[in-house]
Amino acid sequence: MLKGKTAIITGAGKGIGLAVARALAQEGVRPGLMARSAPDLERAQKELKETYGVDAAIAMADVGNRGEVEAAVARLIGELGTVNILINNAGTATFGTVTDMDPEEWQHIVQVNLMGTYYVTRAVLPTMLERKSGDIVNVASTAGERGFATGSAYCASKFAVMGLTESLFHEVRKSNIRVAALTPSTVNTELAVRTGLPVGPEERMMQPEDVAQLAIAALTLPSRVVLKTAGILTTNPQ
Repeated sequence: MLKGKTAIITGAGKGIGLAVARALAQEGVRPGLMARSAPDLERAQKELKETYGVDAAIAMADVGNRGEVEAAVARLIGELGTVNILINNAGTATFGTVTDMDPEEWQHIVQVNLMGTYYVTRAVLPTMLERKSGDIVNVASTAGERGFATGSAYCASKFAVMGLTESLFHEVRKSNIRVAALTPSTVNTELAVRTGLPVGPEERMMQPEDVAQLAIAALTLPSRVVLKTAGILTTNPQ
């Protein structure tokens, strides 16, 4: 069902983004990988070629920078020809109380998580509207459904991503474009470790591959239906 399609994945150099790129490549999708790190992108590109025989396109960009995003999307579309799937995954997090967190850091989190999702979507969407088909999957979080102490910036950004997803869903559904939000709880990624979140042993804690599997499930549903929002939690993290 997905074989022969193309996809752009943000934050694709590691973690959930890389796991989704692997899962899509296994399904026969040609991915366009976007991330800030050239070495990460090059390693991912090499792995996808050697493991799945897929020629991934790569482009560096900070999703919080509109100019970089538009240049990277243009480059990826130039190589891929078109975009059938967009996975908005790139994100960042820092935790602290409202009074303790530096306002510039607070703003940076919103810039990357919310504005980055908006910039990439806005750059990719015209090609989907022209064809009247496509899939957009936004990787949000349970933090976009309920807040927690020290998470004001992260939660605000993810609540906003959920609002953006909902509004876009209603804007483009008549063009046969599906828009979905995934809301995983804590995933065992480098970001989670860096921010001090409890990640636990691999056999007990959610892995990036689990989120990737959920994304594939959403994308392989019949085109007449859309998985609008899907949550995934670790069964027993303690």
